[in-house]
Amino acid sequence: MGFRYTDYDVLVIGGGHAGIEAALAPARMGLKTMLITQSLDTIGKLSCNPSIGGISKGNIVREIDALGGEMARLADETMIQYRLLNKSRGPAVQAPRVQADKFRYSLLAKHTLELETHLHVYQDTVVDLVCEGQDDSGYVAAGRILAAVTSRGRQISAKAVILTTGTFMEGKIFIGEFEAVEGRLGEQSAIGLGQALRRKGFTVGRLKTGTPPRILGRTVDYAAVERQDGDIEIRPFSYAYDSIERPSVPCWLTYTNADTHRIIAENIHRSPLFSGKIQGIGPRYCPSIEDKVVRFAERDRHQIFLEPEGLDSDELYINGLSSSLPEEVQDAFMRTIPALADAVVTRPSYAVEYDFIDPVQLTPALETKRIRGLFTAGQINGTSGYEEAGGQGLIAGINAALFARSVIEGKGLAGYQPFVLSRSDAYIGVMIDDLVTLGAKEPYRMFTARAEYRLKLRHDTADERLTARAFAVGLQKSEALERLREKLKHREELTSLWQGRRVKQHDAERYPSLQKHVGKTCAEALRDPQVPVGDITGLDPRFSTFTPEITTAAELEIRYEHYIDAQDKRVDRLKKMDSTTIPELFDYDSVPGLSTESRTKLKQVRPATLGQASRISGLRQTDVMLLMVHLR
Repeated sequence: MGFRYTDYDVLVIGGGHAGIEAALAPARMGLKTMLITQSLDTIGKLSCNPSIGGISKGNIVREIDALGGEMARLADETMIQYRLLNKSRGPAVQAPRVQADKFRYSLLAKHTLELETHLHVYQDTVVDLVCEGQDDSGYVAAGRILAAVTSRGRQISAKAVILTTGTFMEGKIFIGEFEAVEGRLGEQSAIGLGQALRRKGFTVGRLKTGTPPRILGRTVDYAAVERQDGDIEIRPFSYAYDSIERPSVPCWLTYTNADTHRIIAENIHRSPLFSGKIQGIGPRYCPSIEDKVVRFAERDRHQIFLEPEGLDSDELYINGLSSSLPEEVQDAFMRTIPALADAVVTRPSYAVEYDFIDPVQLTPALETKRIRGLFTAGQINGTSGYEEAGGQGLIAGINAALFARSVIEGKGLAGYQPFVLSRSDAYIGVMIDDLVTLGAKEPYRMFTARAEYRLKLRHDTADERLTARAFAVGLQKSEALERLREKLKHREELTSLWQGRRVKQHDAERYPSLQKHVGKTCAEALRDPQVPVGDITGLDPRFSTFTPEITTAAELEIRYEHYIDAQDKRVDRLKKMDSTTIPELFDYDSVPGLSTESRTKLKQVRPATLGQASRISGLRQTDVMLLMVHLR
């Protein structure tokens, strides 16, 4: 299709992991979309670790795939090592993680965007937004997005705009006493947009993150490290693939030591993190090495992982050695690690500070409450991680498309019905609910512990939970629904076979774990955690005709049936609370008996539902009950 360079349905600002999903979603839903970014050559760049997935993060990647997003396919196509984490633990905390070829990942992401019919990628920098209802200073009490203004003076109109600015919005990097206005080492920050958001009335803060050094692999002493290979069996992230074969390269494990910590402690005053230069708060769960040395002074060593960055590169990512100390100090403490004594550094470690908006200023659709049609996703919302960014980008993209379509069809703002995931729907739903309800005082990272219904939110059930909903909004194809139907049919067939086959005495002689289950059905025997599923599949040749994925899915449904039923009951209670909506302009002063503290918090967050109100930190349960009675 042909594009004019002035008017779009959806405009996405930023080409990182949030921006990719935010742009592809509306384009695939048929909306005329532009993605504008400072450099087309860094689209989808893995700025920090060259990996996708992990605990809870792998679940998000599979949810993105079930919803019609792209991250899972990109990871599957570019993986160079696969591991299923927590295999020895319960299914609720198991998750896939891959090492990705960072160079191929970025190229494939860019090419995917270029080939999308309704999407136009464009290189420029956005410095301001134009809104209906703004005064001469740019302040907006309540308005609607109209356009974005670029550094070259171009005004691009759009019915909906999504900000996915990553670490580039007013970004600044630090290496000891050195600092530069950059969002990534060697890459200019996006200056102007952060100040524009402040002028419009948004609460804007500063956060900090960092990335470790890179070294040449040929300079590592591999006799002094522990080799870590990937799994032999690869289970793809994407439901579109039954199986895949990929090259597998090892990672390596080593440790810091007392000498490492001594050098860091002696130079701690030179770290901008401790000297006061950096005001932004860093990620609690991914601290720099100097932060670890100070916070965990009792530890005599910390793990260091050496991770390959790509098949056509000798660079290694030094996971666990992030720092903002001067380069000569980084060099000195690295050489105390025997395996890295002669390592050649290609890129130093650094910290980066950037602007973000407090996410309590957003609705659960990731639309700003102040400016209709303006959405935000990724690190601008206070999160860290590629997967968290991708999940938000997809939801923002879907909702921007629905918003723009409502405007196009003449239904107005009132005709827009947002696409919202609840805490029982997806890890993405948990994350967004946490953000818009609790805000972000530090970079937010997803953990399984944040999800109350994690047994339902297993990575293998993402398609069951989300594919039909994505199909309903036009983001999934009928082939995905058919794959889901086939999966459910095969799982039911296997379950029926297990329920119809009883354990015999000769079975128990062959498999001792079945001794006390003679006479029971295979399904009943599987409820015993001491019975491996392999012992069951070995009883009947029909059982081994199903794929490992189907076998695992059927096994888990049987083993955890009672726990899942209990979670379902809690989900029903949650849905009742979340089905009670609170009007956008609800007058909390009209509720008699509300405490002053609760009234203040409710006015600040402006929850969309009674359920969201109940999850506001510090809100009294008695006040929630008063609000419930008043709403009824």
